[in-house]
Amino acid sequence: MSRIKSPLERGRGVYGDYSILKQVQTVMPELGLKREEIVFISGIGCSSRFPYYMETFGMHSIHGRATAIASGLKATRPELSVWIVTGDGDALSIGGNHLIHLLRRNFDVNVLMFNNEIYGLTKGQYSPTSPLGKVAKSTPMGSVDHPFNPLALCLGADSTFVARAMDRDPVHLREVLKRANAHKGTSMVEIYQNCNVFNDGAFEVFTEKGTKKLNTLFVEQGKPLLFGENGNKGIKLDGFKPVVIDMADASANDLWIHDEKDQVKANILVRFFDNATTEGALPRPFGVFYQEDRFSYEKAFNMQIQEAIAQKGKGDLDSLIRGKNTWTI
Repeated sequence: MSRIKSPLERGRGVYGDYSILKQVQTVMPELGLKREEIVFISGIGCSSRFPYYMETFGMHSIHGRATAIASGLKATRPELSVWIVTGDGDALSIGGNHLIHLLRRNFDVNVLMFNNEIYGLTKGQYSPTSPLGKVAKSTPMGSVDHPFNPLALCLGADSTFVARAMDRDPVHLREVLKRANAHKGTSMVEIYQNCNVFNDGAFEVFTEKGTKKLNTLFVEQGKPLLFGENGNKGIKLDGFKPVVIDMADASANDLWIHDEKDQVKANILVRFFDNATTEGALPRPFGVFYQEDRFSYEKAFNMQIQEAIAQKGKGDLDSLIRGKNTWTI
């Protein structure tokens, strides 16, 4: 009797959760941290058994609340390296409120959001990122919902680090993970992840050899936006409108130069959502779109605690309770 092959051994299963897990496991030893200094916290979903495979501290928490639990941990143990593993449903549906507040507070944590554009754990319902018209078990006639653009949402919540990678490009994914770890503040990394059971091939146009070069754009700081076969296509801005140009008719001086500090251009980049191989279509960008330096919540929080400790014995409890407004009755 033949042996049942693991998902890693089956054709299309060489990516997905397994590939992301492998890249994270590869990067962790390079960070110079002890296992007990690292914590992985997950919510509920296909991504969420991740902590079990990391051999670090971790918690498989509750639906949508991994961000809230990680916030409490980082506030009280700021010296730990905290990683949040979540999915498009977990993070953007029941967990949407917690996510935006994590981002605006800028805790020094790393968020890995596996986006497979489907609810996989509950067997194939459409998710907040499923495209319009998606036929799924809960939308047999096609979804009529307008989907979230995850990174546009995150920029709107004032995320200080916004990036995108994919499961099928392990070298690039590892570089993005290292950049996320080095950032001081909340690092938000969206990872396109194939669900080979309920949404197989959702990102095939960006991963397969025949279509990848025409449909993907890898951005690098200080470099022009080039894509296509041998970089034969580029992107320039016509005002605030991105336009695809043929490099045979243009020079590098005409092109958009990527600047990770430019929030306006980052907002344009994350809205490159043409999904076709037709001439003039915008490619899907990958890489670090935006980052800024801003104080982290846990640092300000703990400084305030130290200030309160230093003032011990100097305060007047009656005055504090009474406040500034009093009435004579």
